[in-house]
Amino acid sequence: MSETPRAPLPADTFVGGYRIVSELWDGGFGIVYVALDSSGNKVALKEYLPIGLTARAPGTLVPQVLPGRAETYSQGVKDFLEIGRYALQFSHPAVVGVSAVFEEYQTAYLVMEYLHGETLQNFIVTARTRKRPEVFQETTIRSLFADALLGLQRLHERGVIHLDLKPSNFFITNDNRIVLLDFGAARVGGHNGAGLPVLSHVVYTPGFAAPEVYRRGATLGAWTDIYAAGACLFSCMRGYPPRDVPQRLKEDLLERSLARLGAVYSAPLVDAVRRCMALDAAARPQSVSALRAMLEQ
Repeated sequence: MSETPRAPLPADTFVGGYRIVSELWDGGFGIVYVALDSSGNKVALKEYLPIGLTARAPGTLVPQVLPGRAETYSQGVKDFLEIGRYALQFSHPAVVGVSAVFEEYQTAYLVMEYLHGETLQNFIVTARTRKRPEVFQETTIRSLFADALLGLQRLHERGVIHLDLKPSNFFITNDNRIVLLDFGAARVGGHNGAGLPVLSHVVYTPGFAAPEVYRRGATLGAWTDIYAAGACLFSCMRGYPPRDVPQRLKEDLLERSLARLGAVYSAPLVDAVRRCMALDAAARPQSVSALRAMLEQ
């Protein structure tokens, strides 16, 4: 079977009692829809439909699992359901709320709160068009990440590693709350500072994925999210994501970029990015609380 596009579910499709209104966004792990619950309230409905494992023809409901990928897909559905059940028990203002998790159409779904506002990525794109030395003011960056990282710290304390931190997964609401989105890549296994091995199928975002994500047999942990947090800080300061790890391993230009940022931002903030984005995981801050302390300097 040749791979076909991952077509979204048609409008007015019912999934687990929720009616699809429209597609909200398409990401590496699946598709998020605007949907209505039985009372007519809007929710964000995430469908597990990962790139490289699945395809779906327009107008159909059940995903096609690509040849030779059935075992990996089945494990992915189990992991998606497991993290969804963890999220049901978790509540924090800086982390998107999850109200239901279920299986239907031979895949899995998460029901999340529908938020009004814009992603941090959209704010970065708007800010960089002004072509100012400071893409965001330093006080703004520190304030945003003080709240965002507290939510991430609470996840890590529950043993949950997010594994897909990037500006498009931070949402700034109309009432100025920053919220961490998308549990599609998240995994349970980081209890007490322990890690978990790289999975057989990892969807990652270039520029924000740590070196260990690329290595089979490496261990993922809080330090993996901290690399991505540093890349998010870099994006807020530079206006663009950093070079991805394969490029850095060939020619690492991070110090050159940080030197330019040092003319605009304080030395402690620039150093926090440097340490978070160390290619050696052991050289990074090993906990979110340590990173938060650095940003409070």
